[in-house]
Amino acid sequence: MIFSLLLATLYGALFHLWQGGDGRRLIVYILSSWLGFAIGQFIADMLHILVLSVGTVHAFSATLGAWVSLGVTRALVPAGSKSSSS
Repeated sequence: MIFSLLLATLYGALFHLWQGGDGRRLIVYILSSWLGFAIGQFIADMLHILVLSVGTVHAFSATLGAWVSLGVTRALVPAGSKSSSS
């Protein structure tokens, strides 16, 4: 469980580093990564996908789920406006 949270958090943080944004966007990316990682893990459990498993963590499927979720989040969450108020 801890390994899964650390890995998913790392994915969200790396995505934020790559895409940029403020602190709120970092939180959104981390939450999205957690959700996608859990969905990928669940799907791998249900379909018995054992590619790149680390103990009980289905690393390949969960990672794929996290990155798909991050991509969808990036597409759905509008980028913040860059206009200045001065």
